[in-house]
Amino acid sequence: MSAKIVLVAACALIDADGRVLIAERPAGKAMAGLWEFPGGKVDPGERPEDALIRELKEELGITVNESCLAPLTFASHTYTEFHLLMPLYVCRRWQGVVSANESQKLAWVQPNRLRDYPMPPADIPLISHLTTLL
Repeated sequence: MSAKIVLVAACALIDADGRVLIAERPAGKAMAGLWEFPGGKVDPGERPEDALIRELKEELGITVNESCLAPLTFASHTYTEFHLLMPLYVCRRWQGVVSANESQKLAWVQPNRLRDYPMPPADIPLISHLTTLL
């Protein structure tokens, strides 16, 4: 069985208090109401780091330098329509103030509270890596 592979880059933004930023998927999108790490699809021919820098600028209005993105782990999860491959990067430094440019709800959450937020199945295994790191 072959499934279409979708490459998505995600980022755990970590603030000075050790909290992680998550965003709620807006109404009208697949898995609306679930919380996820910011990021987005990697376009054909695009590197995951470039996609993440682009998405963080579009979604949150912040500028991230590639040198501030540290790969942490990845998710590999089969959904009904596709297989998701999602590298998760950690970022502690950025320029600008995080804002919800796409009217999504944002939350800064202590790592040990991430499980209190419903997340897509692919995101859930990533939590343990963050709690170990932080």
